[in-house]
Amino acid sequence: MLQTTGLTRRFGGLVAVDNVDFTLEDELCSLIGPNGAGKTTFFNLLTGALEPSDGSIEFKQDGEWRDITDASPHETAALGVHRSYQLTNIFPSSSVFENVRIAAQAADSGRWSFWRNVNSFGAYQEQAHEILERVGLADQRDTPASALSHGAKRQLEVAIALAGDPDVLLLDEPNAGVSSESVGDIIDLIEDVAKDHAVLLVEHNMDVVMQVSDRIVVLNQGEVIADDEPESVRNDPAVQEAYLGGYTPGDLAEGST
Repeated sequence: MLQTTGLTRRFGGLVAVDNVDFTLEDELCSLIGPNGAGKTTFFNLLTGALEPSDGSIEFKQDGEWRDITDASPHETAALGVHRSYQLTNIFPSSSVFENVRIAAQAADSGRWSFWRNVNSFGAYQEQAHEILERVGLADQRDTPASALSHGAKRQLEVAIALAGDPDVLLLDEPNAGVSSESVGDIIDLIEDVAKDHAVLLVEHNMDVVMQVSDRIVVLNQGEVIADDEPESVRNDPAVQEAYLGGYTPGDLAEGST
């Protein structure tokens, strides 16, 4: 679905992403590593928010690999690569429903005109309703986004990312700041969207990562130091030294640091 070859990003003398070869298939792959490992930079490269210093990015469309290295965020999203953000990215004064409807409309911007009555966009409204049902927010459709709990805001972020029916979802710490009572809901949501989307997940809660992932890739200082199934990554000495030193399973409320 998505692949990189020699992907590199430098900021002056700092190499944030260093010669990364990566392929995302139809799976749920988690990207983990210590703070500063290059995870968010890697996301920004994949979605066109940053330009690579070297290397290439390709997206598989209709069975053909297409070079999207120089694609803008809008072009990348239009192709079917959507992301959520580590910090909630919503319109706080708009209702939950309007946030998702606007996202659906934006995803189909080629057919959108500012001069058309919003009530004529029945397809966008229907899509928004279906997405809210899926993420568990249908009963809060008329609630201003600013009034949602932090966990519900994360659900809304995923709903916005789902608008336009992307092929690939990049989820950036969907459990960040979520209460322990809500973590299970977010896990269920992640597992649900992974049924019909390729998902790349950045997440610090290792119990969540171990539970939901088909595969885990570990970044350290911009380099891939492991790429395997969860149990193998957990037992990898290099990963233990770089990141999982004190990790023991069993506390979904707390993430590793």
